Amino acid sequence: MEAAVTIGLDLGKSVFQVHGVDQQGTVVVERRLTRARLLTFFAKQPPCLVGMEACVGGSPLGAGAAKARAPGKADAASLR
Repeated sequence: MEAAVTIGLDLGKSVFQVHGVDQQGTVVVERRLTRARLLTFFAKQPPCLVGMEACVGGSPLGAGAAKARAPGKADAASLR
């Protein structure tokens, strides 16, 4: 399995959705991680680009977009 060159991270209070793709855009990592396991996961990854979800609560545009879709797996995938 190829290493992820880009990882999308959907932030949560206790569970985080991780979606990683290789150089060709093929999904190589897709999992839910608890807060306790998140740092361990990233410590084992080679250097890569990480995109994190921005908080939509402070933006009216973002808040409207958030209402239009369910959060989670799809959010992490859209960050790549």
